[in-house]
Amino acid sequence: MRSPRAILSIVTVAVLGIIVYASRHELQKAWELFGQADVLLLLLLVPFQIVVYFSGGEMIFSYLRDKRDIHHVSRFEQTRISLELNLVNHIFPSGGVSGISYATWRMHKLGVSTSRSTFAQVVRYVTGFLALVCLLVLSVVFLAFDGHVNRYIVASSFVLVLVVVALTFGIVYVFSSKPRMRATAANITRCVNRTVRLATLGRKRRLLKFENAEQFFAEMQSDFQDMWNRPRLLAKPFLWGIVYTLFDAGMFFLAFLALGTPINPAILMVGYGVASLASVVAFTPGGAGVYELIMIFFLSMAGVRSDAAIAGIVLTRVILLAGTILFGYIFYQHALIKYGKPHDTAIQR
Repeated sequence: MRSPRAILSIVTVAVLGIIVYASRHELQKAWELFGQADVLLLLLLVPFQIVVYFSGGEMIFSYLRDKRDIHHVSRFEQTRISLELNLVNHIFPSGGVSGISYATWRMHKLGVSTSRSTFAQVVRYVTGFLALVCLLVLSVVFLAFDGHVNRYIVASSFVLVLVVVALTFGIVYVFSSKPRMRATAANITRCVNRTVRLATLGRKRRLLKFENAEQFFAEMQSDFQDMWNRPRLLAKPFLWGIVYTLFDAGMFFLAFLALGTPINPAILMVGYGVASLASVVAFTPGGAGVYELIMIFFLSMAGVRSDAAIAGIVLTRVILLAGTILFGYIFYQHALIKYGKPHDTAIQR
């Protein structure tokens, strides 16, 4: 009997196959554009990708350094951990949960407690959301004054900003109260154990203990309270979040330039934001297929030629994923050889 996740994955792949078939003529034109790409500009994607992984690591480790939890980790080590985390998210599609669990295990080997490393990753995602919101607001303002942009694109961009803000405040709301954290621990424990029972057809009754989950979230709530009292702890992760978002979206901008089809940076940023949020809940590895499809659809609706949109997005994603899988796998295997096979440390001490 197939699991609900497997069924949804099959349906998603089938839908993507239909869309690819329907777009076969645009794909042919996109292939012709690949042959005209400026190789020198494409080579700039490599340093851009390095900056993305470095800034992703800094969003976590700058917080831990300010908390005086870790000082002996080199910048190279934190960059490779960020790369490994990204690889795990692509291998095990779970909305980022697999990556969080792996990074928690990885940092535990460096002397960082489970709750602290998990909260550092929460800081990364929250500040990343905040950075994305700031850049989206600037992009939406720019689009609002651009008379050549479809008003539906402006409206959808505004809705996206509201969604990201709501998600950010939702996290803050949960972490700001011990009773809410306790309720969250209970709900997560119940949900996980129920899912495990369904997946194992009742053979395994419980995976998490409420007492362990409650203590884990209580420690995270303590970290949140400290951060709330010292908001400057978010300053460095937020600034690195800006760098991360600019260079990650900038890779697509470079690809379009290399193809000889420059694109409006504001439209690109909004399309990047829409695709990034959608890929979080996608059932394909790393949101592959879903991410590209949504971004291509948005750019096409915004007036970018379909063949150019396909060529620019696919080219960037292929290069990005190739670098992630190649180097990420090497570092990931090295970590396994050095520390042994990771265990699920998400709610462990």
